[in-house]
Amino acid sequence: MSTNLLLNDNLQKYFGFDRFKGEQEAAIMSVLEGHNTFVLMPTGGGKSLIYQLPAVIMEGTAIVISPLIALMKNQVDSMRGISTEDNIAHFLNSSLSKAAIQDVKDDVLAGKTKLLYVAPESLTKEENVEFLKNVRISFYAVDEAHCISEWGHDFRPEYRRIRPIVQEIGTAPIIALTATATAKVQHDIQKNLGILDANVFKASFNRPNLYYEVRPKIKPEAQIIRFIKENPGKSGIIYCLSRKKVEELAETLRINEIRVLPYHAGMDATTRSTNQDKFLMEEVDVMVATIAFGMGIDKPDVRYVIHYDIPKSLEGYYQETGRAGRDGGEGKCITFYSYKDIQKLDKFMHGKPVAEQEIGRQLLLDTVSYAETAICRRIILLHYFGEKFEAENCGNCDNCLNPKEILEASDEVIRALETILEVKEKYKAEHIADILVGKSTAAVKSFRHDELESFGAGDDHDEHFWNAVFRQAMVAGLITKDIENYGLLKITPEGHEFLKNPQPFQLVKNHRYEDDEDESGAGAPAGGSGGDPELFNMLKDLRKSISKKHNLPPFVIFQDPSLADMSIQYPITLEELQKIQGVGQGKALRYGKEFVSLIRKFVEENEIERPQDLVVRQVANKSKFKVYIIQSIDRKISLEDIADAKGIEFPELLSEIEAIVNSGTRINIDYFINEVLDEEQQQEIFDYFREAQDDSVETALTELGDEDYSEEHIRLMRIKFLSDMGN
Repeated sequence: MSTNLLLNDNLQKYFGFDRFKGEQEAAIMSVLEGHNTFVLMPTGGGKSLIYQLPAVIMEGTAIVISPLIALMKNQVDSMRGISTEDNIAHFLNSSLSKAAIQDVKDDVLAGKTKLLYVAPESLTKEENVEFLKNVRISFYAVDEAHCISEWGHDFRPEYRRIRPIVQEIGTAPIIALTATATAKVQHDIQKNLGILDANVFKASFNRPNLYYEVRPKIKPEAQIIRFIKENPGKSGIIYCLSRKKVEELAETLRINEIRVLPYHAGMDATTRSTNQDKFLMEEVDVMVATIAFGMGIDKPDVRYVIHYDIPKSLEGYYQETGRAGRDGGEGKCITFYSYKDIQKLDKFMHGKPVAEQEIGRQLLLDTVSYAETAICRRIILLHYFGEKFEAENCGNCDNCLNPKEILEASDEVIRALETILEVKEKYKAEHIADILVGKSTAAVKSFRHDELESFGAGDDHDEHFWNAVFRQAMVAGLITKDIENYGLLKITPEGHEFLKNPQPFQLVKNHRYEDDEDESGAGAPAGGSGGDPELFNMLKDLRKSISKKHNLPPFVIFQDPSLADMSIQYPITLEELQKIQGVGQGKALRYGKEFVSLIRKFVEENEIERPQDLVVRQVANKSKFKVYIIQSIDRKISLEDIADAKGIEFPELLSEIEAIVNSGTRINIDYFINEVLDEEQQQEIFDYFREAQDDSVETALTELGDEDYSEEHIRLMRIKFLSDMGN
């Protein structure tokens, strides 16, 4: 039987596929013939099959070097799924007990294990090196090989030690696999692994099914919530650069009724693993994560990848967006971009070695170029990876579907360059923009730059425009930021040439990428005053009539801060009403219909333009504490014990519980009230609030008598009353 037929038989037998994709077959043949092999295939291209199939066929055990425990577990599970024997694949890492490690080693030495996954850190441990010297190794597969290169987006120094360790254990063919590598990164990988002679297999980087879009980072939480609600039930990943932002965003989405979990390296291994499994098993729809999540995650139907923060490099961006639509179906890749984020990333590099700063800044410039470009995003991405995209319009990115306005700006570039020269290349972009627009800031005055010829020479545009000119001139190589003297603008030889012989310069006139707006979608006013006084009074009248109809005090229906928020946001559907401060789903359904009907009529009659982004429910600063209180009450823990556990006074705890109830959450503290008040007393206070005009504790104490009741008794019963009647 020919080798090809044998390969196809094994492909069908083990993996259930009837044909290979793209370069898979040729790459697998290279491995079977014992050649060093370099494989560059985008996410979803079937890289793992290139070492899994040969490993199953060949004598001995393949050592797969992989960077993440989660990735190993995923791969081992999938290999065990194709075999009748669990010991066909194992991983060896720090998550295993001593007994489990021994079991793995026994299976490997007995020749039962075809693939052994190890982290680079585990590979370098002395006891593992000694153990592997006794193993018959078919080949080494270095997965996520871009981690070797300082120019790669996920550089891991321990990857640099793979080659010397391999030589110590015993040489065998090496396969390097990655989903993203520029020519520079590819050379770095091959050189470092000592496989410059490798057979190289590259697949196209074009993923036609992926839609690419870059949005200005203005109220990103509100935009994300709207997007997810418009795509119900679909799986998605949201990437953030910091662990803190992962936690905050996941909590914001959760309180906006989205099935979501966080994932980052700061969580304990069990929680990370559980959260990942819940995402894979579709118990949750959305994973908010740092880039620690996703390497090798084999979920084919991720329908969107959102970048809350723009990645540090285009390779990182390509790798992470590539996790969408691996089955060839819909995959939306949406990135939020603010130039402030680039400046933050730039600041993080300050203090690193100059060579590292140069690499980092060049990668960031490529990212800025991609984010602010007006041409097809596919052309930029594929060009970055050394591939030419022939069509001018891909029909599946924001720039092709909604072309941006282009300005001829050679005159503006000349003015910018002349101003940089006039201040002798000793100032940052913001200062030079102030000079151009003629802004007499303290710094401009103190350096007497308001006396320069170029002061006000660009007052036909604002400073945002001039900052865009600097950025796009930087991308074009006309100016540069001095790495040694952080942030000062210098003119390059190309820039001097441009001044001598000006050329056409196309500037993208688009979004304001350094917005001054509040990005948080901040909450509504806490007080009782409304944004629209006329509507606020109408809402109060409506509340009064509904309260009479239900025989309830007005404050039980909606409290004043909720009415104030309605008079600012103008909610005209029940779903929008639920985003109003202090309005939960129950309250919206119980009392909301007449309120949204009144607001809708008011909006139509007065031709009001409503805010486009409704205020998103915000996570209170003490949200973890509130969750702790709710969970403790659910478990019927004494309120005094809850206060003691958190080191606060009892009245302070009552204030927290009141805030929870006022925002529309129903809680049951009967178990505690029954301990301090008898049934008759409870009924008396409850009846008082049923008739009361307001919920003042002082008034209640005066009416009911402070000899019989304490302030705490009244507050406890008010909590019960509001929760039972209003929520």
